[in-house]
Amino acid sequence: MRSQSFSEEAIDHRNALFFAMGVEEEMMYKPQIAIVNAWNELNPGHYHFKLVIDDIKEAIRDAGGFPIEVPVTGICDGICSNTAGDRYTLPSRDLVSSEIESQVEGNMLDGMIMLGSCDKVVPGMMMAANRLNIPSLIFTGGYMQPGHYKDKMITLTHTKQAYAAYIGGLMSKEDYKGIVRNACPTTGACPFMGTANTMCAFAEVLGLSLPGNANVAACSDEWRQMAKEAGKKIVELTIADWKPRDHITRENYINAIKYIMAIGGSTNSVLHMPAVAKQAGIDIEYDLFDQLSNQIPLISTIYPSHPTYSMPDFDRAGGILTVLKELDKAGLIDTSTEGVCGKLSDLLEGVENHDPDVIHPVSNPIAEKGGIAVLRGNIASEGAIVKFSAVKEHALKFRGPAKVYESEMEGWQALLNDEIVAGDVVVIRYEGPKGSPGMPHLETFMAAVCGKKLDEDVALITDGRFSGATRGLAIGYLSPEAYSGGNLAIIKNGDMISIDIPNRTMNVEISDEEIARRFEGWKPLEKDSMGWLSLYKKMCSPTHKGATIY
Repeated sequence: MRSQSFSEEAIDHRNALFFAMGVEEEMMYKPQIAIVNAWNELNPGHYHFKLVIDDIKEAIRDAGGFPIEVPVTGICDGICSNTAGDRYTLPSRDLVSSEIESQVEGNMLDGMIMLGSCDKVVPGMMMAANRLNIPSLIFTGGYMQPGHYKDKMITLTHTKQAYAAYIGGLMSKEDYKGIVRNACPTTGACPFMGTANTMCAFAEVLGLSLPGNANVAACSDEWRQMAKEAGKKIVELTIADWKPRDHITRENYINAIKYIMAIGGSTNSVLHMPAVAKQAGIDIEYDLFDQLSNQIPLISTIYPSHPTYSMPDFDRAGGILTVLKELDKAGLIDTSTEGVCGKLSDLLEGVENHDPDVIHPVSNPIAEKGGIAVLRGNIASEGAIVKFSAVKEHALKFRGPAKVYESEMEGWQALLNDEIVAGDVVVIRYEGPKGSPGMPHLETFMAAVCGKKLDEDVALITDGRFSGATRGLAIGYLSPEAYSGGNLAIIKNGDMISIDIPNRTMNVEISDEEIARRFEGWKPLEKDSMGWLSLYKKMCSPTHKGATIY
């Protein structure tokens, strides 16, 4: 074990400090296992980890390891949403990986189990697992139960839709407050197919978490038992010197993308998967998502792509393994891939589909192609992303005049003031990784569009990103971003914009000569930033490369 690979003096010096914390000497010579815990009191997706932390420690001790709990940042996107603080959420992904590197490499620990559930935390943990390449396991927190109000299923994202309806006179204050009060009845990852559940599934399909972990109910007996199993498993992996980069190949990532396409997963996958894969020396770019989207049918949708199904329905139907089983039966995935629990082919033995209305067979898909498309044209030469599984069929081709705003809040206020009408193409720019900086998600704007019943009649184009819960004709992740000289920067009010999702194109209807003329003397809009955000702005890669400092 590397924790015992130093000189005798260094080990004794280290042990003297362990004695100060009451550690028994016998424990000091066992495999030293980091429990990287993103628990905090600002994140309902992580709040319940305190229920199992002692169980995990006990399981590690019983398996012959020395558990060492260390903290890591764990931001909740929802808490930050609709504030200037949202600029910190995407950069926090890279910060999570850096904190883990500092704690685990700085202390030369032997293995690590990482506890996280949420949007940027889980990909940050996957980045750390690849970079450090030591025995690693991610234990995710399970899903929150959906809320109910007046016999309707609701989730967090319904609160923003309800606010727009309330402000617009379409809903009473009593009903609006009732939705707010009842939207989040338990802890856990928000129960729609947003970024959190997509990333937890990504970790599982990639092979870095236990089978079934990403579709188990938070705080359930099954989840608590799984925590004990995870504690035991990380010791086994550490003793076996199981390293991620020795087992997880490009095919694992391809399987993960195929899974995400099959369930209409979060568009934030296009940001996080390239950043995670890069730490393992694997290149994943926009084109691969589009290529695989054309190969993989959409076979399961829950909210926001389905109006009434949520994570409990997906779990009951069989969850992630059942989706993979349906894809495998059609020969669409590689089951020779390996993860922390062995070969995928072994994990899929005996898996059954308990509700083909929730998880369809490939022979009866919801749609012939997966849920994400990459659009290109003179607005986005490197690509832009749309979750077309959440777009109504008649809106797949859209043409309208531009209404241009320099921030989400500017556009949101215009929407509330009824300045945006059916047929408009809203352009919100300078919300990219460098322009904002930090690339906040524009869920608030699109939720308000839905609340005003305009989601089938208004398009949004932005260099910002979206919540996994976003629905409607929302095109984002545009690269190059406005700040970096992308053509989004010179679009003017009234310019006609054409969007053609089936043919994967998006263009502003002006000539190349006019574009060049508008760039004469152009300078990017500078927005205030400080500290960590300023560093991120200077160092981050373009959106289509993962918007990462690494």
